[in-house]
Amino acid sequence: MKIVTAGEMREIDRKTTRELQIPSPVLMERAGLAVVSRIKERFGRKKVIVVSGSGNNGGDGIVVARNLHNEGWDVKAFLTSKPEELRGDALLQYRTAIECGLQIRPADKLLSQGSSVFSRHSVIVDAILGTGLSRKVSGKLPGVIKALNDAELPVISVDIPSGISSDNGQVMGEAVKSECTVTFGLPKRGHYLYPGAEYTGTLFIEDIGFPRELLESESLTVELLEKEVISSLIPGRPKYSHKGDYGHVLIVAGSRGKTGAALMAARACMRTGAGLVTIGVPESLAGVFQARVTEEMILLLPDNGDGTLSVKASNDILSFVDKSADLLAIGPGLGSGAGTGKLLGSIVEDSAVPVIIDADGISSLRGGHRLFHKAQAPVILTPHPGEMARLLQHASGRKQSAGKSPSLGRGGRMDIPKNIVRAIEEDRINSAITFAKETGTYLVLKGAPTVVATPVAKAFVNSTGNPGMATAGTGDVLTGMIAGFLSQTREPTTACMLGVYAHGLAGDIAASEKGEHSLIATDIIEKIPAVFHYLKQIRNTT
Repeated sequence: MKIVTAGEMREIDRKTTRELQIPSPVLMERAGLAVVSRIKERFGRKKVIVVSGSGNNGGDGIVVARNLHNEGWDVKAFLTSKPEELRGDALLQYRTAIECGLQIRPADKLLSQGSSVFSRHSVIVDAILGTGLSRKVSGKLPGVIKALNDAELPVISVDIPSGISSDNGQVMGEAVKSECTVTFGLPKRGHYLYPGAEYTGTLFIEDIGFPRELLESESLTVELLEKEVISSLIPGRPKYSHKGDYGHVLIVAGSRGKTGAALMAARACMRTGAGLVTIGVPESLAGVFQARVTEEMILLLPDNGDGTLSVKASNDILSFVDKSADLLAIGPGLGSGAGTGKLLGSIVEDSAVPVIIDADGISSLRGGHRLFHKAQAPVILTPHPGEMARLLQHASGRKQSAGKSPSLGRGGRMDIPKNIVRAIEEDRINSAITFAKETGTYLVLKGAPTVVATPVAKAFVNSTGNPGMATAGTGDVLTGMIAGFLSQTREPTTACMLGVYAHGLAGDIAASEKGEHSLIATDIIEKIPAVFHYLKQIRNTT
C-alpha cells in the first residue's frame, strides 16, 4: 500500500473531483459515513461530542454529527471557527446540518463548560485540523486540543489527529491523542512516523471512492511493507537444487571483545537461507571462533595484533570474494581502528560483488558521496540514526570542533552533533530517500519505523518490530538476514524489504512469548523459521 504526503493526497483529490468529475460533496459524505461506521463498530451507541474546524476536515466532522443526530443519537457539535468563515463543501455541510435540526455551538462553549459537557458524554470526534497543517497550531486551537486530551475520553480522529504533521509525524505545537484514526484513500506518512504514530492509535483506512489507478500510481514512491507483498517475495526452494544455488556469503566481522556480533550475523544469515556462510575474522582470534562455529566456515585475515583487522586484510577479502563469494557483508563488531576506514574504502571501490555495510563498518567510512560513486557493485548501508548522522557529516566534510565531544546517547558515536540526529529523526523518509539518491546506495535506516530507500528514490516503511528489539545485537542479526536474502534473490531492493520485515516479525513473535523487556538478539534468530512458516501460510491463502 502506498503512503502519501498531504500534497500527494491533494493531487489525488483534485484529479478525482475535477478530471474524473466525482463531486467533492459526495466524497465528503462518504468520509463522514465511514467515520460513523467505525464509531458504531468500535464504541457502540454512545453520547458523542464532535469538534469541527473550518476546513474540509471540519466538513467531514459535520457530516458525522448530522448523520448521528438523524439516527437519534445524543450529539453535541462544536465549531472552532465562526460560521461565516466556512467555505466550499464545509459551508455546504454546515447549512445542511442546520436545516436538519443539528445545533452547532462555538468551541468557546466547550472551553467554558467543558467539564460538564465531557462528564455527560462518552466519545469525542476530532475533526479540527486535517492533513494540510503546515505550521504550529495557534489561536484558540491549542486550548481546544488540550481540553480534548484532558477529558480522558476515547477520541476518534478524522483523517489524522489534529496537530500532527501528515508529512513527517511531528507534533505542531499541540496535538490530539487519539484512540483510533479513520483516514481516507491512503495512509499518510504521519500515521507511521513517530511521534505521530503514537497519537494516531489504531488506524483505519477507508475507501470513499478514489479511483484505484490514482491510489496505485507509480508517481507515489513510498510504500508500506505488508505481509501480502512480503510473502510473495519469499525466494523459492526448488527440489532439484544444491547449496550453491542459494549463495555463498562472506561476513567480515568481529574483533576482540566483539566476537558475538560476527557469530550472530552469520547464524542469522544461515537461518535466512544462505547456502554457505564464511566468517572473515582477525587471525589472532582464530581459537575463539573455531570453538563456536558449526555450519559456518572461517577465513583468517591479517590483523594488527590487537584483535582488529589490518589494512592488509583487504587483499585477502577481495581475493576470496573473486574466487568464492557472491556477496560481502562487513562491519558487525569490526572495531574502528585507524586502518579500518582505509580497509572499507578499498573494499567499496574494488569489490565486484554487492557489499552490505553495518555498524563499525559505517562508522569507519571516509570519503563521503565520492566513495560510493566509485563502487563497482551495489552497496547496502544499514545505519541507525547516529551512524546516519556520521555518514552525513563525512559527506559534508564537517569536522568536530576542538575540545568538544557531544553525546548522542542511544548507542550513537560521541562525536556526532545531536542536531544532525534530530533532523534525521524528524524526517526519516526524506532523509533516507535523499541520501540513497545522492549516493546511489541502498539505505536501510534503522529505527521506529525502519525505512528502506533505493537509488531511484523509492522508499519502503516497515510495519513490523517492537521496542523490545532496542537491545544489543539486533542490528547484527538484521545484517545477516539481509545478506541471507540477497544471496538467494540477488536483488538488493527485494533483499532489504524481506530483511527488515522478517527481522521485525521475528522480533514480534519472540516478544509475544518472552515479553519486550526480556527480548535479546538471539531470540530473534530462533524465530526466523517461524517467520518463514507464517509468510508461506499467508502466500498460500492469498
